[in-house]
This record gives sequence, structure tokens and C-alpha cells, in this order.
Amino acid sequence: MKGVRRAAVLAALATLPLGLLPAVASAAPEGPVFKDGEAQAVFDPKDVVKESVWVRAPVDSDRDGRDDEVYAEVVRQAATTRGLKVPVVFFNSPYFSGGNNVPNHNVDVELYVPDRRGGYDKRDGSLLKAEADERIAAAVGPNAGPITSTRYEAYFISRGFAMVYAESLGTGKSSGCPTSGGRNETIGSKSVIDWLNGRTTARDASGASVKASWSTGKVGMMGVSYNGTLPNAVASTGVEGLEAIVPIAAISSWYDYYRADGAVVAPGTYQGEDLDVLAKYVYSRDDKEICKPVIAEIEARQDRVTGDYSPFWDERNYVKDAHRVKAAVLAVHGLGDWNVKVKHVAQWYEALRRNGVEHKIWLHQSGHTDPDTLRSAEWRRTINRWFSHYLYGIDNGIEKEPKSTIQREDRTTWVDEADWPAPGTSTARLFPWAGGSAKGALRSSAVPGRPVVESLRDDSSKLSEDLIDLPSSGNRLSYATRASSSPLRLSGTARVNLAVSFDRPAANVTALLVDRAPDGTSHVITRGWTDPQNRLSPSKTKPVKPGHRYRIEVDLEPQDYIVPAGHSVEFVLISSDYDYTLRPKPGAGLSIDLTSTVVELPVVGGSPALRRSVG
Repeated sequence: MKGVRRAAVLAALATLPLGLLPAVASAAPEGPVFKDGEAQAVFDPKDVVKESVWVRAPVDSDRDGRDDEVYAEVVRQAATTRGLKVPVVFFNSPYFSGGNNVPNHNVDVELYVPDRRGGYDKRDGSLLKAEADERIAAAVGPNAGPITSTRYEAYFISRGFAMVYAESLGTGKSSGCPTSGGRNETIGSKSVIDWLNGRTTARDASGASVKASWSTGKVGMMGVSYNGTLPNAVASTGVEGLEAIVPIAAISSWYDYYRADGAVVAPGTYQGEDLDVLAKYVYSRDDKEICKPVIAEIEARQDRVTGDYSPFWDERNYVKDAHRVKAAVLAVHGLGDWNVKVKHVAQWYEALRRNGVEHKIWLHQSGHTDPDTLRSAEWRRTINRWFSHYLYGIDNGIEKEPKSTIQREDRTTWVDEADWPAPGTSTARLFPWAGGSAKGALRSSAVPGRPVVESLRDDSSKLSEDLIDLPSSGNRLSYATRASSSPLRLSGTARVNLAVSFDRPAANVTALLVDRAPDGTSHVITRGWTDPQNRLSPSKTKPVKPGHRYRIEVDLEPQDYIVPAGHSVEFVLISSDYDYTLRPKPGAGLSIDLTSTVVELPVVGGSPALRRSVG
């Protein structure tokens, strides 16, 4: 009705002689409304202005002699055409235009053993380019249509936040090349924030300049998986205007996505994928030739031979740049996520806390997913309050609330705590006792006396879950506590310190922590991997001498888990992990000295709580 009345007034004024027009005050722009610290749904999510722009990024990743451009689509309230300025919720993705059919690497291969000179056979660059050409030629065509809106669009638009969607470099209508976390992708995403703050230019399809005069310059980024990794990457630059991010199931260091302490390790359910495969998958821009040399270089430099950390991987490590972060971070992760493993959120969160960055962590019991799929009203309320506070400056107190929210195993209980890992957590130690080929004991005191050595032989064709449940096996060693007398909570990172020898110069090492129920069923709490050739550093491969005993430490993936009363905790050692590691031919032998092997658990309540529960 307001619009009808305004139109009638303007029509009447149009009939007056020009010199008789009265002075009319311009209508005040509509504005957001907040209640109890939350933005309210006061805007019609269908009454919007949409525009498409290409934002200039100061990088030339496709090496064509011109700055790359990031294609972005803006959805903003119609009121922004009448003077209203709003902040932005920004979604950046390499997936908006679909993906290509790209094969993964073969993982049924022998492990790398250095030659006498300590070198290895680097593959010929022309061969790598030929392989890149072949894989990209097999790709399906791009789907560079309009960017599909997210499940959050109507929610945020109605509450006074504009939405911006952008396609990563090398994808869809953007130029440049995809590099799976490379610096150019970060610069491209950052450039959109620069445009929203007037620091770089953008054009429309006709080439005309487009300014974001409707933007307040305050931006929040969010997304899931790769789309959540980009907020971490951009925040690590310290860009002005990025006030808050909500990375969900996000990578914090790409090395830890495809490697583990020198071992080539896959993200869960994507065995054989690597950086080059992902770059080929998202390479959806029209020009299918220009990025082939760039992707061939990725395939060579990612080094699936040694698995070593290198400057190539360091470029893709955002944890080291946590001190640059200015945005408030609401880090969200599934405790059952074996794709982007929990280590990513744990190490990112710890680095942010250590550097005084505003932070909160939200952990749920599902896997690699958006918690919005859990249909939790508290989730949307949290992100509303997060962006209302950091993008609109609403004093709702969210920055003073408990830093940790965890969904418990019953999937209905949500617990707020001061921080994570849980306060009161400290390391408690358990020690394996003889009998591991069947079921040895796991006790709070070490094996006395002279060395006690037990051995296993690798069989990479067997699933770890199957090995765990065998009553006896020469392919794994298993040690269990007695049934717990009370619930035992683990919060943080478990690790195993092994005294181990090998009968070959290369072998995988996999450690698992298992919850064993009274009925005999098992559940893997967490697991971890290492390459013993990287025992000194993830960056340095040093040959293993067969028969020599080494101190090897295996960090398991961080976890927050309550072992129920009546259940036991098991430590299981295997060599190759069928779903995650490379799979050499069976046969490698591992032997551990039980008298010098220790399992360290992050127990809430520490050693006293562990002794009370499992003795």
C-alpha cells in the first residue's frame, strides 16, 4: 500500500506546472531491524536487485599477460537502490559451474625407497603435461549458467544482508587457473572484498565500470568444504573489510588434506585423489587449453613419491598465517568427518586462540556436512547473531559467551563449554601388554622387565575395520583396557609413541583407537598415520634401516568422544590402511617393543579419571 500511495502522489505532482512543484523530502530508506541481538526478517527476499560483475584480481595465473577476473553475482535488497547500505555475506566456490570426470591416482603401488644417492626419479614434465591433457580431454563440458543460490539466501536477504557469489579462478566465467589452494585463488577471492570496499575495479558484461556503492564494506564469508576453505585462506591475508567468517568442514592446510606426516593419505571416500585431480575437476572455464601447463606443474610439485612437506605445500598452509587474521572466526566441523578431518579445525582453532583472534568452535556429530542439514534452530540463531554482531555492530554479547558448542552422541544434547579441548583435559598414559596378535591388555602401568617384542605383517588388501574385529591375526596388534566402570571422555589429540623396527626400508604405520562395546561390536574413535622415513620431520625423508629400532610418534586425528560405561578402549596397530594410505604388496613386517610403547590419551580429568574408569 505504501508503494501505491507514493505512486499516486508522484502522478499528481507530475500534473503541476514545473515552477509550482513543491519541495518534497526524499523518503527515508528502509533499514534492518534487530530484536534480542538478532536481525529480523523485514525485507522481502524476492524484492531484490541482481547484477553480474567481473572483478579485477592483481594476478595472472593463466599467464596470458592480463590480470585475472573473478566472476561474481550480487543479490541485494531493492532498498539499496534508494540509499540503503548493507553488509555482505559472501560465498566463494570453484563448484558453481559443475565439475569434470577425472580419474584418481592408482594407490596400489609400492612405497618410495631412496636410491643410494638419496634421490628419486622425478617424472618427466612432458609426460605430466600429456597426462594432464588426457584427463582434461575426458572432462565433461562446463555448466557456466547463473550461479545457483544457496539455502541461506532468502534467510540473509530478508534480514538485511546482501549476498555475493563468486566463481574461483579457472572455473565458470572467471579467468585464471584453478590451483587447489594456491596463492592465486586466495588473491582472487580477496579481490571481491577489495571491490566491495572500493579498492579494485569491476566491470559488467558490456565492459562498463561497476561500483559497489550500496555496500558498507563489511563482509562475512561462509561455506562448506572447499567453499569453507576459501574463507580461511582469505582471512589469513588480513584483508580489511572481512569482519567475520564461518568456515564449515574447512581445510586449514592442504598438506594435511592429502598427506599425513610424510605419508600419502587420502581424504575419506576419495582414495587416490590429490591436488592435481581436484584442479582438473573444477577446471570449468571455457578455455580448456590455457591451464594445462599450470596443472601439470601441480602434478609434478605435489610429490606423491616422497610425500614430503615443501614450499609448494607451505603456500597452501593457512595455519602459519593465523597471526594475520582480523576476522572473527566461527569454526564449524563434524566429529565424524573423515573427508576434511578434524585436525583441520583443531589446529586452526588453536592457532587463532594463540594469536588472540576472536573465535568460537561448533562441533557436531555428523560428517562432512553443513550443520543446517541437522535442522537445528540454534544453528541459524548462532550465525545470525555472529553476523549481526560483527557486520552490523549489534551488542548481543556473542563474543563473551562460551567458546565451544558440542553436540553429544545422543544427537539431541548440545553442550556449551568455556573452550575446546574441554577444560580439565590433560594427557593420561596407557601401556600395551603381551598378547596383541589376539588381544593384549592396555593398562595404566608399563610392562616390567626386559623388552617384550610383538610383530605383525602388513596386508594392504584388508580393511582396517575387518582386522580390528578378527579374534586373532598376524596382520594387526590389538590391546584393550578392561570394561570402563564410568564414562570416559576424550577431548583433543591422542598419540602413540612406538618403539618399532621394520624388516623393509619402507612401510606404512597406522594407529587406531577403538571403542569396544560389551556385545563385541566396535567403533573406530580415531586413527592416524605416519611414514617412518619422515620420523625426523614431515619435510625430510630419511631411509629406514631394516632391523634398527626407531622411536616413531603417531598423532591420531583430534576427537571429542565419550566412551560409555561398560565399554573398553582398544589400541590397534596395523601397517597399511586400505581406505586411506598407499597400498603396497602385502608382506612388510613391523615389530614393537611393548616396554617402550606408550598410548597417550587426552582425558577430561586426566590420569585420575582414566584410573577411575578403566584402572
